[in-house]
Amino acid sequence: MDTLAAVHRSVTVKTPVEKAFTVFTESFTTWWPADYHVNPNGYDAAFIEPRVGGRWYERAADGSEADWGVVLDWDPPHRLRLTWQLDGAYQFDPDPAHASEVEVVFTDAGEGLTRVDVTHSRFEGLADGAAVAETVGGDNGWRTLLSHFQSGF
Repeated sequence: MDTLAAVHRSVTVKTPVEKAFTVFTESFTTWWPADYHVNPNGYDAAFIEPRVGGRWYERAADGSEADWGVVLDWDPPHRLRLTWQLDGAYQFDPDPAHASEVEVVFTDAGEGLTRVDVTHSRFEGLADGAAVAETVGGDNGWRTLLSHFQSGF
């Protein structure tokens, strides 16, 4: 099987590492675009449970939930790694062997700034991995998501 190139995106935010990590993880809903949801019942909030094995999911106003993945590594305030268990049609695939991975690294950039590096990789397990890589690597993928995150500071 061919290896698909990882997607790398970075932003610098005007806040210390600890605050950047907290906003990214605990205040996910404040920056994640509401129209980037998979729940057919709509979107009200998204969450990352703060522990290895924790869920990464969204909730609609009616209380229904839709999973996105799980937490693989939890190392506040420096690093977070998640499975992305959404296929090219943005449907949840419960088989972790089919998951891609998202790693987020928070680095002190000096003068109260934090560099946030996102690497989305391991697309090979997805039947439509090339399409997922193209989507998350495109203008409406991590570039847009990190722009929303950055604008909150």
